[in-house]
Amino acid sequence: MGKGQSSGAVTVPEADPELLRRARELALRAPTPARVGAIACGTAGWTDPTLLRCGTFYPATARTPAERLAHYASQFAMVEVDATFYAIPSPAVSLQWLERSPRPFVFDLKAHPVFTGHPIDRKRLPSELARALKDVAPDTTRLCPKDLPREIRMELEAAFTRFLEPLRAAGRLGCVMVQLPPWTTATRGAVRELEALGGVLPGVRIAVEFRHPSWLEEGRRDRVFDMLRANGLAYVIVDEPDVQGGGVPPVAAATREDLGVVRFHGHNVAGWHRGASVLERFNYLYAPEQLGAWVKPMRRLSAEVREVHAVFNNCVRDYAVLGARDLAALLLAEPAANDEVAPAPEPC
Repeated sequence: MGKGQSSGAVTVPEADPELLRRARELALRAPTPARVGAIACGTAGWTDPTLLRCGTFYPATARTPAERLAHYASQFAMVEVDATFYAIPSPAVSLQWLERSPRPFVFDLKAHPVFTGHPIDRKRLPSELARALKDVAPDTTRLCPKDLPREIRMELEAAFTRFLEPLRAAGRLGCVMVQLPPWTTATRGAVRELEALGGVLPGVRIAVEFRHPSWLEEGRRDRVFDMLRANGLAYVIVDEPDVQGGGVPPVAAATREDLGVVRFHGHNVAGWHRGASVLERFNYLYAPEQLGAWVKPMRRLSAEVREVHAVFNNCVRDYAVLGARDLAALLLAEPAANDEVAPAPEPC
């Protein structure tokens, strides 16, 4: 183990130096941007503090938010924005993103809790909505979406839609990624909420990530995929630890013809538990051999859909950047027959 990196009271060990050397060596062989045929590789965010501090990705000249996004977009063809899960920015922010990144670079947006069922942080609500909710569970800082007045939920949905509209209108919105809470099991009520998503997020591609294994159980899996197809929802394939049989299996399946999404969470079994910090949970560097096992499944997926987003969520130091580049390098080393002539797909 190398020296640790600290975030607040949490200190996590660095990756094995030899593994880090191999990952960085492979990353040098990745295409720029990191896209091979229909498969675009990227990370979940571009401003993680540990990435900024590690000093291996951003040049010293990239000191401002605009310069960092411009550099990131020169290296990758897509990014997943996780900040939209915590709070809804103004449309001015999405307009800035458009100005700071080139076409056809696209943004996947992580859905706000009003769409997923996670608790909403009262402190991150727009001030006018926070005032309107001062008498709703006043002693709690986290509000369950189903407990909010209907008009408040509708305003939050509308605010999210206003934010994404500049991206959608410019053809630069990849998808809205709805990550369900780990306690949301495969019930009829949960299915009804998924079926309603198209009505509250019209005109955008929606991808759904399940975090409870009940959705992928034998005997139910095919019905779940049929439901996603019938409602135009893209299934999010996950690569994550299977802790005591409680993980979601990495089933490679497509439920939309125009989009497939694979999210790489790492395999940090020791940090994959309730109460772990984000830094602890995602402190994981993929070995080239682990990513090599994904080359054929990714190829099969890209043969079924027009566009695949491979998103690395192990955002500690430069581990996600290395994972995205390493996967692109491996895909490039084993090219599909039509990679050279396949046009880049148009985002919605």
